[in-house]
Amino acid sequence: MGRRDYEDDPNAPAAQRLVPAASVVVVDDSGRILLQRRSDNDMWALPGGVMHIGESLPDCAVRETREETGFDVEITGIVGTYTNPRHVIAYDDGEVRQEFSICFLARPVAGQLAVSEESTDVGWFLAEEVDALPMVPSIRKRVDDWRDGNMPAAR
Repeated sequence: MGRRDYEDDPNAPAAQRLVPAASVVVVDDSGRILLQRRSDNDMWALPGGVMHIGESLPDCAVRETREETGFDVEITGIVGTYTNPRHVIAYDDGEVRQEFSICFLARPVAGQLAVSEESTDVGWFLAEEVDALPMVPSIRKRVDDWRDGNMPAAR
């Protein structure tokens, strides 16, 4: 199923529902960030997704990262809270959502790179390599927020 992100677009369809979600900036000991290339829009993105009933938002972040990248992670902080009502996501099935998203900071604890049904590629990138990758503005903002204020020093 394809998707299209609309941000500050007066022609965007109206959101039908509000969805709690998590995204994750996973940083390894070398200071590289883990990204996936999404199969629904061919853009690079942070791992993440919608919270399920019965789970916490940090649990959602850990689950989504494992499902989408093959890595188990430990949450170490929060990059930011993202609630832009002018950002909606429209799916091919007709759903249009506004997300309430917390972006977590995490470190990998186990696993290996693996694609999923939601990704066509997964990889580790140096912070300066990310600028050349195609990303939707909402994901670019999270990565920039991490680089500007939350980026730990590489060990």
